[in-house]
Amino acid sequence: MFPTGGSSDIISLINTLVFLVLMFFIFTGLNQKFQMALWIRNIRNYLLKIEKIAADARKQCVESLRELGFKGDPEKFVEKFIEFFIIEPVSDEPIGLMKRLEHLLDTRNMRFKNALARALPNTSKYERYNAEVILEVAIALTYIYRIVRHYLILGQKTNNWVLIMQLELQMPQIMRIAETYYRALEAFREVKPIGDSIGPLVAAKLMKFNSNKRTIVEDTIVAEVERKGRKLLIVKAEGPGSNVGKPGEAIKRLVEAYQGKIARIVMIDAALKLEGEKSGEVIEGVGAAIGDPGPEKFKIENVAADYNIPLDSIVIKESLEEAITTMRKEISEAADKVIETIDNILEERTKPGDIVIIAGIGNTVGVAQ
Repeated sequence: MFPTGGSSDIISLINTLVFLVLMFFIFTGLNQKFQMALWIRNIRNYLLKIEKIAADARKQCVESLRELGFKGDPEKFVEKFIEFFIIEPVSDEPIGLMKRLEHLLDTRNMRFKNALARALPNTSKYERYNAEVILEVAIALTYIYRIVRHYLILGQKTNNWVLIMQLELQMPQIMRIAETYYRALEAFREVKPIGDSIGPLVAAKLMKFNSNKRTIVEDTIVAEVERKGRKLLIVKAEGPGSNVGKPGEAIKRLVEAYQGKIARIVMIDAALKLEGEKSGEVIEGVGAAIGDPGPEKFKIENVAADYNIPLDSIVIKESLEEAITTMRKEISEAADKVIETIDNILEERTKPGDIVIIAGIGNTVGVAQ
């Protein structure tokens, strides 16, 4: 029976009951459990989407191998490499770290290349390179799925609401990365240039149809071009297959071959932009513009310092999505702006007759030479 006193007494009673219910939820922890259940549900929904696109990436990888005339069972081949791993070298002892890391990376790359060469004997190396990258995309998506699943299960087992909350907050960004990798499959299957191909595209434009090209190191070519009265040594990965080459080793060999006669090194590469920045913007800086795990960059920095060669960088701003999916118009149009910047560097910072290395860094898929 409600107390007398009109509607104000009823409202007061309702407020009291609501307060008591809230206190019950707070002191018993039910509110936290309820919130955790919502987070887990959201994470599971994201995880199902990632699982689906990871499975489809593996399916597309198998289909690509079949189309290339794979000898054997492509499904077993993909499953064999889908969780392939590399153990990083000991970093507590830094002496020789880059050499050890390069050795492991080369061993991993040769493992993939040799396996594909045996399974696809009637294909060109460019087709095998593209198949390798499609496999790498499937590996990356499977890894993302496994990591998210791991932390979800771990958070549930330990009833760790902080871990679940952090994972739920990061899921939109993780999902965005996974979807970007998935969309990248189209470019590699159809051998289209991606945003990261802007460096090799600039190098190819500078080379034009120059016949004076040679392989300087595995999967990497160099061409000699006269421009603005200077001798340019243009370096890029060998296309049009999906390939980044070994530009660090190429630059090192060129500098050593010319015995200190190199006046300048100019590197061109894509760079991740910050949110709100314009795609395709061309900016200058100094240093080795290359996104490798370390060995190639180390070689460039080391040889430039040893021979006291100025190291210029030109980067083209892109988002992650733009970098690994089919090249967009604003990115491709930046190539001519980069060449204008190179001409300015030649005129302002070098003299006629100087020898300059121009390195187009990035994945050269869809970009020949």
